Amino acid sequence: MSENKKPSGLKFSPWWISGAVIFMFIVLNMLSGASMQDPAKISSSKFDELLNSGQIEKVIIYNKNQAEAFLTANALKDKANKKVATDVFGNSNKGPHYVFDPGNDELFQNKLVAARNQKKIKDFDFQTKNDWSGIIFQILPFILIIGIWIYLMRRMSGGGAGGGGGQIFNIGKSRAKLFDEKSEVKTTFKDVAGLEGAKEEVQEIVEFLKNPEKYTVLGGKIPKGALLVGPPGTGKTLLAKAVAGEAKVPFFSLSGSDFVEMFVGVGASRVRDLFKQAKEKSPAIIFIDEIDAVGRARGKNNMSGGNDERENTLNQLLTEMDGFGTNTHVIVLAATNRADVLDKALMRAGRFDRQIYVDLPDIRERKEIFEVHLAPLKKVEGLDTDFLAKQTPGFSGADIANVCNEAALIAARNNKAAVDKQDFLDAVDRIVGGLEKKNKIVTPEEKRAIAVHEAGHATVSWMLEHAAPLIKVTIVPRGQSLGAAWYLPEERLIVRPDQMLDEMCATMGGRAAEKVIFNTISTGALSDLEKVTKQARAMVTIYGLNDKLGNVTYYDSSGQSEYNFSKPYSEETAITIDKEISTLIESQYDRAIQILNDNKDKLLQLADILIEKEVIFKDDLETIFGKRPYQKDIEENTEFTA
Repeated sequence: MSENKKPSGLKFSPWWISGAVIFMFIVLNMLSGASMQDPAKISSSKFDELLNSGQIEKVIIYNKNQAEAFLTANALKDKANKKVATDVFGNSNKGPHYVFDPGNDELFQNKLVAARNQKKIKDFDFQTKNDWSGIIFQILPFILIIGIWIYLMRRMSGGGAGGGGGQIFNIGKSRAKLFDEKSEVKTTFKDVAGLEGAKEEVQEIVEFLKNPEKYTVLGGKIPKGALLVGPPGTGKTLLAKAVAGEAKVPFFSLSGSDFVEMFVGVGASRVRDLFKQAKEKSPAIIFIDEIDAVGRARGKNNMSGGNDERENTLNQLLTEMDGFGTNTHVIVLAATNRADVLDKALMRAGRFDRQIYVDLPDIRERKEIFEVHLAPLKKVEGLDTDFLAKQTPGFSGADIANVCNEAALIAARNNKAAVDKQDFLDAVDRIVGGLEKKNKIVTPEEKRAIAVHEAGHATVSWMLEHAAPLIKVTIVPRGQSLGAAWYLPEERLIVRPDQMLDEMCATMGGRAAEKVIFNTISTGALSDLEKVTKQARAMVTIYGLNDKLGNVTYYDSSGQSEYNFSKPYSEETAITIDKEISTLIESQYDRAIQILNDNKDKLLQLADILIEKEVIFKDDLETIFGKRPYQKDIEENTEFTA
């Protein structure tokens, strides 16, 4: 487990092992009196020649089958013995200089006795020795292989949980990080703004762990698991951190990908080890982030063949969460952005009893999130957080944190003493529209076409009842767009056909303005066409808002359609769908052209102001068009349209 530190000291390495073996070999050779150069091998007749000429000083016979000859000092000066006179470092070689097979030991001994009596040799000796160097050279490859294997196993085990970071067989250990009374987790529920419903659900789990008698006295049981589902950046992991800070029980945190490994059986082993640790410390909480990495539906992708390691890991997780011997005091929290791809067995009651949907924040929750992230900033007095919340529709908690940080950076770039309202507006523009490209070269003709296009959006949206009212229009290039418009759409819970049609008409206003003024169209409406095509397709195939197709939807909320390569409707229906989508788009395009023809002079006036100022606001539209025909108090948020 993470609280146990790995032992300090010298790390295993194949180079250290190799060096140690070589060092031992040198020491053994030095201790045995051997030189740094192997003696030359000669025949017995050559030895007799050296012996009879008085060049041999000493002979040592090992194990009666190998003899080593040492030359005299005078013999070493002879050119014939030049090769054995010095060692590899150029120093005088003290011997042995030659090695040979003595043959019959009794005859050889008599020969040496006679030579000693004739003073042709000083001495000889019979000894027994073990050839350690030969043995070491034989086992050296095996030592190196074992050393490298140990090194690789330690690298793969890499400090996993369970205190086994220094053990060889640690690859199957859980890699979960443990947070307990020794770990300082500062995040609490006070740090989680908004998410009231989700907080209430997880707070109850924390309360159960702190005071279980309150619930068990009535016969209630603690939920075995809770699944946090929602778009990215909405605060699922933050909510889990708050649980870790509030629960005051052991909290194991890891990612779904931590179970996945290239070795067969490792994932299941890590699941077993994780729950074993949690049960030993129960009551405890396990948090698995991005559980879809291991919890995807089984049997959907059998193209790989064989035994799927991920499915084995999921099977083990299912068994641990609700099987024989399950410990009810271990609660599993999990988070995912894609609950639709999870296995049904994982989602059933008894494993994940609760599915807590963490949605994008509404305007009230955005205000609370802003207040949390504004606290550490040095900002101007009286900064209107209500206004900031209105300017960030569809922003997640992570997006709002990014806006606050970007605003602080912009203020610092402009050498301001505090962050003000304009810095936040610039930050929203920067995040939604992209970086302002002041050096992009735009010809006068292109600039006028862009101005007419954006003025078309503004004009049509101003004249329609259900279209979102415009706040700002710009022809300054940002990101990939050459111009942009910001709107304040209503946050509707349900949308009616006339509302969707008005929005489609306003989106087509840019291309319609090009047609009305220049009698031609351009590629600048790509994003508009993409948006209206998606809206029209949704009306026809998802929401059942088309008269010809009737109350039929081809939407699959279970997510199984992504694995089905066939259409859920016939070819005749497909033709009808394509025709109805085209009819919807063309009707709103013609409607936008009619509105712009009726207000052509005002459209041109607005385009001229855009060319002059590059940015216009709601007040400029009121000056040209007068009060909006369907004016109402707007208390909602901003939307960006390129």
